[in-house]
Amino acid sequence: MIKIPYSTKTLKINIDNKNLKGILISKAHNYKVNESQEYIVNRALDNPIGSERLEDLVKNKNNMVIITSDHTRPVPSNITMPILLNRIRKVNPSIDITILIATGFHRPTTREEMINKFGREIVEKEKIINHVSTDKNDLTNVGVLPSGGQLILNKLAINTELLISEGFIEPHFFAGFSGGRKSILPGIASAETIMANHCSEFINSNQARTGIIEDNPIHRDMLYAAEKAKLAFILNVVIDADKKIINAFAGDRRLAHEEGCKFVMELSSVKKIEADIAITSNGGYPLDQNIYQAVKGMTAAETTCRKGGVIIMIAACNDGHGGKSFYDNVSNAKNPRELLERILNVPRNKTIPDQWEIQILARILNDYTVIMVTDLCDPSMIENMHMKHAKTFEEALKMAYNIKGEKAEVVVIPDGVSVVVSD
Repeated sequence: MIKIPYSTKTLKINIDNKNLKGILISKAHNYKVNESQEYIVNRALDNPIGSERLEDLVKNKNNMVIITSDHTRPVPSNITMPILLNRIRKVNPSIDITILIATGFHRPTTREEMINKFGREIVEKEKIINHVSTDKNDLTNVGVLPSGGQLILNKLAINTELLISEGFIEPHFFAGFSGGRKSILPGIASAETIMANHCSEFINSNQARTGIIEDNPIHRDMLYAAEKAKLAFILNVVIDADKKIINAFAGDRRLAHEEGCKFVMELSSVKKIEADIAITSNGGYPLDQNIYQAVKGMTAAETTCRKGGVIIMIAACNDGHGGKSFYDNVSNAKNPRELLERILNVPRNKTIPDQWEIQILARILNDYTVIMVTDLCDPSMIENMHMKHAKTFEEALKMAYNIKGEKAEVVVIPDGVSVVVSD
């Protein structure tokens, strides 16, 4: 019996021993800590890496902005945000604090989602604003990225006296790792800036892959954006399969993030096991809410599944496709190969919305059959996007065996976004 996260539940699946070649699990899932989540966060804030303490930074400041992740990220802000606010106000009770939600290119976070994320008290008492990447009135140009794209960021963040961020670090399918600099780009960047950074040339780079930040052109742009925004301090946590904090890193935007990435790499690195069928998930809620996000989990399966194999993606997708441009471009394409070739010829400054996700999905669909397992999404939406649909895992496995044969070798990645699969 193998447990797979699905929405807010867990699916229990069975694979015959004669087919099962292995299970790839991040060590973070079984990483045990004796301290409370609050203690771990406070310890990190008491021992910042390459930076003054947060309390020293907020002294004599009139205002500040705290960037936080949006509803698609399982950052335990109900733990971290109260600690940050308490520590800040203890030394500077009158400071004007704005919490800026780094939506990137996503839709705004709803009030209900804010309450679920922060708790009702913070939502009712604090000033919380959604970043909107297309609202030119809220944006300002602060320079040019190393890649040549315009660096346009949220005015609130640029004009504040002190800018800090909270987030979490996990493997990321083209930025190497989440966290740190990503709170700026794409977090509070304009649509134009995000699209320049997420261009087809960079997405196609072999360095723009899970677990890689060295020589990663996307990471390089992001670091530059964080520097230009004067991101003064970060608090990034690492979480387990239950979304509980197992470690935290605070301090300098680059140094603290790099230390966190090293820790995550040690836990999440798994050796690939080649198979004909790869089963994966997006780690359940909130990352498996739509097809757009589910592409991330597919990339873990892509690295271990033989070309021409089958990827079974278990994701609720209860929020639908996750992006109109994403859906329209994939569903209107004649086939994945045609779509991929078209995107690879798009110049850096002509990137379209969601092109990066379209490109990666097209890359996967070009080499694999993808079966999406969900009973919470319109099957026709999935099928229109050149994937197969199964209402249950058992149905999907039967379909996969019909394609690859009853003796097909199977590997399972219970949480595809938590691992770095390497040779």
